[in-house]
Amino acid sequence: MTVINMGLRSMRRRTARRGMSGRQLLAAQAAVAGSLAAALLVKELPGLVRELRIYRMTGGLRAHRRYP
Repeated sequence: MTVINMGLRSMRRRTARRGMSGRQLLAAQAAVAGSLAAALLVKELPGLVRELRIYRMTGGLRAHRRYP
């Protein structure tokens, strides 16, 4: 092997593993999407609880005859 070939081989090894792998990128995207979904749920939770109370007060599924 010549000195030039040894230099190219070492350059390839150094530049081959830069950045994130696909699996790491997918995990990071899943973490961001999960945190956004959790934030949205926390923000909307009081309104959902209020709607559920109204639904239960009006009779739920059994009230279809009273409230057309």
